[in-house]
Amino acid sequence: MKVSIVGATGYTGAELVRILSNHPQAELAYLTSESSAGEKLSRLYPHLAGHCDITLSTMAEIDKIARESDVIFVALPHGHAMKLGKQIAGASAKLIDLGADYRFKSPQVYEKWYKLPHVHPDSGAVYGLPELYRADVKNAKIVANPGCYTTASIMALYPLVKARLIDNASIIIDAKSGITGAGRALKLDSHFCEAGENFHAYSAVGHRHVPEIEQALCGCAGEEFTISFTPHLLPVSRGILATCYAKLNDGATPGKIAEAFGIYKGEFFVRLLGEGACPAIKNVRGSNFIDIGWHIDKRTGRVTVMSAIDNLVKGASGQAVQNMNILFGLDEKTGLTTLPSYP
Repeated sequence: MKVSIVGATGYTGAELVRILSNHPQAELAYLTSESSAGEKLSRLYPHLAGHCDITLSTMAEIDKIARESDVIFVALPHGHAMKLGKQIAGASAKLIDLGADYRFKSPQVYEKWYKLPHVHPDSGAVYGLPELYRADVKNAKIVANPGCYTTASIMALYPLVKARLIDNASIIIDAKSGITGAGRALKLDSHFCEAGENFHAYSAVGHRHVPEIEQALCGCAGEEFTISFTPHLLPVSRGILATCYAKLNDGATPGKIAEAFGIYKGEFFVRLLGEGACPAIKNVRGSNFIDIGWHIDKRTGRVTVMSAIDNLVKGASGQAVQNMNILFGLDEKTGLTTLPSYP
C-alpha cells in the first residue's frame, strides 16, 4: 500500500513513520510539513536515519498525494482534516484522521466544543476504536482515530456500561498523560523546569475529550448522561493512566464484573490484568497494548477501573495503523506486535 502522512513532523506523525517503517505491507509515499518542507524527516528526527530519509513536501501537493496514495493519515490539529477530506472526497484514497474533526456524529457537538464550523458534515466518517467498532471501520472511507484519553477511558468503562453494572451518572474519570500528549509545539507547561518534578491537573472542567467519551458510553447505554473528567500532566514523555470510578448497581458481583470484561476475550491488544491489578504505563511503553485492572470497594459500593496505554501508540499512531489494517483486510496485528520497552 502507498501510505502518506500529512503533518509528519509532530510526535504522532513521527511515531506513524516509526511504526510504518516496520510494516511489511506499507510503503511510505509522501510526508508533508508546512514548517519544514524541503528537509529530510531524518534530519528532524535522527532516530529515523536510514529508515526514513524522505524529503518533506507541502499540502499544496495534496491532490497529487491523494491520487498516488492508498491511504492518507492526517496528523494535524483540529480544523484541518475536514477541509482536506472534503477537498479529496473524489479520490480513492482512504483517510485516517488522528485529530478531532471526524469524531462526532453531530457536527453541532463538534462546533460547540471546538468553536469551529464543521465544513464536511456529510463525510460518512466512522469512529475508529477497533475493539468496539471494528465492523464499522471495515468499509469506511474516512476513519476518525480516537483520542488518547478517550481510548483509555472508554475501553475501561464500556464493558460495565454495556452490562448495566454501574450507575452511569456516577462516573468519574481521573486521567494522567505524559507530556507528548501536549504536542511538540513550545508551551510553558511542557518546559522541563515547569513539568519536571511536578504533577498537576488542567482543564478541570470542560475538557474537549468529555463529549467524545460521553458519545461512546451513552451510545452503548442507550441513554444520555454526563461524566466527570479531570486530566493531569505527568512528568514523563509517554503514557496515559486512566483511573475510573463508578457506583455499582445492585447485584453487580465480582463474577459479573469479570464476565463483563469478557467482551475483550480474544482481543490481542487488550491485556486484562483482572481484579486487584494496578496497570502501569511503563508496562505498555512503545506498544499498542492496553492493560486493564479493576478493584471492588465493598465499603463504598464502588468499582475502580484502571487502564494504561502509550498515548502515542494505542492512543494515536498505533491505533491508526490498526485501523488501516482493518480497512485493507490485513491481519490487525500487522506491524504492531512490538513488545513494550522496559524499563
